[in-house]
Amino acid sequence: MYRYPLILLLCLLFSTSTLHAQLLSLPDGGVNQKMWAGQRVGVTDIEIRWNAPGVKGREGKIWGTNVAYYGFTDIGFGTANSSPWRAGANECTTMEFSTGVTIEGKALAAGKYGFFIALYPDSCTLIFNRNPAGWGSYFYKPEEDVLRVTVRQQKDLPQSREWLAYTFSNPTARSVEVALEWERWRIPFTVAVDLENTTLASIRRQLSGAMGFDPPSMQAAARWCLNNDVNLEEGLLWAERTTDPRLGGVQTFAALSTRAGLERKLGKTAEADKSMQAALEKATIMDLHGYGRQLIGEKKYQDAMAVFQKNYEKNGDTWPTHVGLMRGYSAIGDLKKALEHAQIALKQAPDDLNRKNLEGIVKTLSEGKAIAQ
Repeated sequence: MYRYPLILLLCLLFSTSTLHAQLLSLPDGGVNQKMWAGQRVGVTDIEIRWNAPGVKGREGKIWGTNVAYYGFTDIGFGTANSSPWRAGANECTTMEFSTGVTIEGKALAAGKYGFFIALYPDSCTLIFNRNPAGWGSYFYKPEEDVLRVTVRQQKDLPQSREWLAYTFSNPTARSVEVALEWERWRIPFTVAVDLENTTLASIRRQLSGAMGFDPPSMQAAARWCLNNDVNLEEGLLWAERTTDPRLGGVQTFAALSTRAGLERKLGKTAEADKSMQAALEKATIMDLHGYGRQLIGEKKYQDAMAVFQKNYEKNGDTWPTHVGLMRGYSAIGDLKKALEHAQIALKQAPDDLNRKNLEGIVKTLSEGKAIAQ
């Protein structure tokens, strides 16, 4: 008596589940290519996803035609009656930024955006829209635009690109050039980041978790502040925690010298001298050599010479100590002494690369010339 209701229930469950099933994923036959590209600038991740159409014999018949039309037009479907080009094929092209950025100097908040372009013969208007889920630009709404930026395209390039691509070039610590490239056009624009503020926000977020109890992580954060001359007060707080044994800190040369550097920048000279003295007592032979090289780079030649001499007194007749004295004497102008230590270091060189380098230095000093530091 319960047989038919049970069968009916199973049929209803099966029907409901098929309504929510995803469509089977199959190759698209090469009509368009689903593509993505990304780049990190500082701590900011940039990700672009698009469907790439091919030229397919239409060279000279792409731009300003129904393939990639100029301006805004009614494309005959959807709810939009004035749509820009979708900057790709099929689904909406999207761009996502993990932090706030600037596009050609104009601010854009972190987030994922639908990306469109209003093309014109001698300029292009880049459009970042808050709806990244639309199909092409069929449902484009101008009131959802977050940013519009006008740029100039490069035309008549010597080599044609078959498949539409987004490329990254000219990277710096703070920016990268993004470009849409297809056929013989290239549409470039610069994405830039506020390196200091985005990095500090990332550091603080990371140190709010388990890394906030990890001395090497805090030391790395403090060192970044010192090297970039930013956020010195908070950087010193991290450095103090890094070297405080009560908080699990360790008093290594790297940690103590970072603390000394921050104290010196903040005008705490006595504290800096004390921290640096403690650092030197913990220093290895290569720590001392590296610190001497750092002082030469800062043009503190006498201070560097004192460090190289301390390294020799502490670690004796070794290749790194003679190389250090060679550089120290050359920096203060005593080329005769520099040559003596260069010749000793040459005999102690640990490998062919260093031996060849020292041979060149011996030749330079023998000619009465100071060595490059």
